[in-house]
Amino acid sequence: MADNSKIEWTDATWNPVRGCVKLSPGCKHCYAETFAERFRGVPGHPYTQGFDLKLIPGKLAEPLRWKASKRVFVNSMSDLFLDGVPEAYIETVARVMALADWQTFQVLTKRSERMQRLLSTRLAFAARLPNVWWGVSVEDRRYGLPRVDHLRAAPARTRFLSVEPLLEDLGRVDFTGVDGVIVGGESGAKARPLDPAWVRSLREQCDAAGVAFFFKQWGGVRKATTGRVLDGRTYDALPRSTVAPVPDEARRLRLLEEAEALAAPWLAPPALAMGA
Repeated sequence: MADNSKIEWTDATWNPVRGCVKLSPGCKHCYAETFAERFRGVPGHPYTQGFDLKLIPGKLAEPLRWKASKRVFVNSMSDLFLDGVPEAYIETVARVMALADWQTFQVLTKRSERMQRLLSTRLAFAARLPNVWWGVSVEDRRYGLPRVDHLRAAPARTRFLSVEPLLEDLGRVDFTGVDGVIVGGESGAKARPLDPAWVRSLREQCDAAGVAFFFKQWGGVRKATTGRVLDGRTYDALPRSTVAPVPDEARRLRLLEEAEALAAPWLAPPALAMGA
């Protein structure tokens, strides 16, 4: 895990999968791809394969090694529901999240139809976990808003939206069943513009619907200078987390053994070849 994440709405990241494939306009300037491709071909580097999909089973048990409670962004460098990730591996990730019940896991995807299907079937045991948030990315009306419908149709206990980068006015959004909305602009040298009116509209709709609203950033070429103040204040509301107490050391080690047992089949050479 990466402790002390710089992502404003989480505390840490956990990447049992690396790499992804671009899907929609929000992916155009993917920060994860830019980072990973810098190291393609560098011997011994975790991203020597660049941004190609790769399962990282050695990371599966990590949440059980973390003693303090954190908000954990799952796969900040990938998408858990990417087509190439086997269903059995996704289930293993979910079972680890169930074991580490003192952590809050934030799962975010653009593959909302696959997530909806699995939460209704193979991942039904995980859909209602109180320590897991299930979310979708929303960047525009054409690609983003249909994902909200898929999320709403999934039997998830906690649902959230990451509206970042926000690329246009979304108009009226049905926030029924949504617990939290995170909004932000794109950052980097090629950042697309963010109109304050688009942000204010979402803030007002969230307020009317009783949905937690978090404004992450204005973005731009130098996001540190544009900051995250909206109309004179910051907005930091997130869905409420329900987690178990941190276990004593003996119980945590027992749970760690269970997680390592779940990971063991994926550490065998055939499993690694599958994820290469």
